Amino acid sequence: MEILNAAGQAVVRFFETIYAMLWGDIVTIPLPGGSSLGLSLLVIILVPAGIYFTVRTKFLPFRLFPEMIRVTVENRTSAEQHGISGVQALIVSTATRVGMGNLVGVVAAISAGGAGAVFWMWVIALLGSSTAFAEATLAQIYKEKDPLYGGYRGGPAYYIHALFITNRGSKRKKSVIAVLFALSGLLCWCGISQVIGNSVSSAFDNAFHIPPLYSTVVLVVLAAVIVLRKNATVKVLDIMVPVMAALYFIITIFIIVINIPQLPAVFARIFEEAFGIRQVAAGGFGAVLMNGVKRGLFSNEAGSGSAPCAAAAADISHPAKEGLLQALGVFIDTLVICTCTAMIMLLTPEELTNGLQGMDLLQTAMSYHLGEFGVIFIAVILWLFSFSTFIGILFYARSNVAYLFGDNWRSQTLYKILALVMLFIGGLAAYTFVWDLGDTGIGLMTIFNMIALVPLAKEAVGSLKDYERKKKESR
Repeated sequence: MEILNAAGQAVVRFFETIYAMLWGDIVTIPLPGGSSLGLSLLVIILVPAGIYFTVRTKFLPFRLFPEMIRVTVENRTSAEQHGISGVQALIVSTATRVGMGNLVGVVAAISAGGAGAVFWMWVIALLGSSTAFAEATLAQIYKEKDPLYGGYRGGPAYYIHALFITNRGSKRKKSVIAVLFALSGLLCWCGISQVIGNSVSSAFDNAFHIPPLYSTVVLVVLAAVIVLRKNATVKVLDIMVPVMAALYFIITIFIIVINIPQLPAVFARIFEEAFGIRQVAAGGFGAVLMNGVKRGLFSNEAGSGSAPCAAAAADISHPAKEGLLQALGVFIDTLVICTCTAMIMLLTPEELTNGLQGMDLLQTAMSYHLGEFGVIFIAVILWLFSFSTFIGILFYARSNVAYLFGDNWRSQTLYKILALVMLFIGGLAAYTFVWDLGDTGIGLMTIFNMIALVPLAKEAVGSLKDYERKKKESR
């Protein structure tokens, strides 16, 4: 028993070390007023990458935003007959992006960094949309037929494989980096499964006084009914994601309308604090900037390689079209849903929320705006966000399980059962270590994804140029 305990502690320490390397500050820059700017490895990688892809695509987020909308609403062509549509792939990726981070994560960012963190979340979303375009377009370029589920599959493991194996004429069956990416993804999604279970059971306990065991059993049974069926995930998310996002957006608009006299002051506060007009004197500008940056990166997931696992499954007439759809997904996540949460918080008197954190803070804010209905609404919307995230990440897992273990139902089903077990365990008890597994997994995914994404950037950019050329010719 002592040997097992020692081994377990060693594993925990190993992952804690990896977590600190990925998310901890490895460079500290002193700033005026006594503050400092701490940069983590992922910030150092993703922010320059976002700038690079934005420049390479000739400022795609600004230049092609109308085209993103047009592609979203256009009818499916006769050439797109197999698998899921581009918009369905966007819905799956939105389901996983829109989760706990959009609620409690935004609350934490503003609590730690002030209202100015919201501005830096917006900036990161604009940069991240270019990165999302590149990885989704590459996922389309290197997608494969899916013999198990039908349609297509792919993602970073497949374009990493192409870069290091196929394109180099290697005889090896697997790329080490592609294998590491796939394993990191499966590790990440197991960790997130437990976080989801704990978040849902806690919210329902607070709002309805339902014992965690009951809410967890219902959550796991419903999830099992969907994920253990062959192709139920996309059908459920097709209905669920637009409804939950629309409900949250409408409620937020209502809150903004009834508090509209305060709106100019809220935006003034966001911009003032974003540039440290208040914070420099207090030595807190670094916290404002980095809390917004880190929350933006974690929420929209651009560069992590998650969304391309859905993007590859789309049957769409041109790879760049799916890239544009996924770029729009970053806007939906951060500029719409995260901003909704920020507005709910910032329109609440500070004296009511001082000293509160996480879900307690958000539920207090909603109670101020909408009374008891607000508390119930947040619990329900959290359930919808979390549930959609869980079934969405298991859609992501398909292609990674197939890359590692081949095309067989045994490995697909075993991983789904493992994720369901983690969901159940998380609903009954919170283990901080397993929460960190999700963050560690997504950090490692990002590292391995970016190794291939930058060298393959010319192919994504080439696809965009081809798409724009064909559009001009068709006019």
